[in-house]
Amino acid sequence: MTPPDHTGTVPEGDRETVAAEDDPAHSVTLSVAAVARRLGVAPATLRTWDRRYGLGPTDHTTGRHRKYAPLDVARLELMQRALLRGASSAEAAKYALSSTVQARTTTPPSLTGGSNGGPGGGGLTGGELNGGELNGSASGGRGLKLEAANRRARGVGRAALAMDSAAVQTMLADAIEADGLVATWDEVIRPVMAAIAARWEHSGAGVEVSHLVEECVLAAVVRATPVVANPRNHRPVLLACMPDERHALPLYPLAAVLAQRGVGTRQLGAALPADALAAAVRRTAPAAVVLWAQLPRYADPGVVTSLPRTRQQVRVFAGGPGWERGVVPQPAERINDLASAADAVERAVC
Repeated sequence: MTPPDHTGTVPEGDRETVAAEDDPAHSVTLSVAAVARRLGVAPATLRTWDRRYGLGPTDHTTGRHRKYAPLDVARLELMQRALLRGASSAEAAKYALSSTVQARTTTPPSLTGGSNGGPGGGGLTGGELNGGELNGSASGGRGLKLEAANRRARGVGRAALAMDSAAVQTMLADAIEADGLVATWDEVIRPVMAAIAARWEHSGAGVEVSHLVEECVLAAVVRATPVVANPRNHRPVLLACMPDERHALPLYPLAAVLAQRGVGTRQLGAALPADALAAAVRRTAPAAVVLWAQLPRYADPGVVTSLPRTRQQVRVFAGGPGWERGVVPQPAERINDLASAADAVERAVC
């Protein structure tokens, strides 16, 4: 650009350039590496999106460093949000390019790679991606083996790896509302959590992703659990983990499905000591007790046989993969998947 003359006047031919540089859409530019950090993707991914779909820097010319303006970043955020919702790359790019985006007039800390950044910062809500524009299939979540999973599972997997808890919870809520809790648990939650566990076993990475997903699942399931003011069962159902078993998450969807059917339950949580379990049985005289063991070493038949006797029969159910190779002492019954477990408990107490 030609510098101003001695009067401070900018030459006529350069006024448009000055105006463009003062435009908020161009006032802050980011390098490829900075945008990649912001979105949580590899720089090569950004180059691919530019080459294939035209989602690159709008002011890039040959010989200059690639710099992304806020409008460019906003479009990339739209694309990533669409990917998290389960769209294919081509569909997400089409959506981002056809959507109206607005450049930020101020620069939040996240634009410089600060801790407040993250995927999905473009302001898209979940409802904007449920209107039919983005309902195609996509490959599995990056880093998760979800090829056989459905679209919702792929979207949750992508959001989980991006550590986007808002997107995970939104998609889970949408799935529960549309397909029900049992289908969401079997077709979305379990495949994603299994893929995260497999990724950890293979690479040793992803514990933080697992924790985030568990918290999101717990929140979504609790929201879907109605309060049973007048239960069909006169005596409660106790849901508890075996002593030392801390993996209590699967008990929550069981409680939710039973609550939706009008069956009242009482959650006793993880790692319940045997004496505390016995005390709960004596105090509540439950109609049924569900004992969960995720790991085989916690599936102790002695805990089942030591349950106190009550005046009325107590049906005992042993649930979880920990019991698959162990002995389930009579009269306890083995329960497997969520749907059959809910059916068995409902029949026993109603």
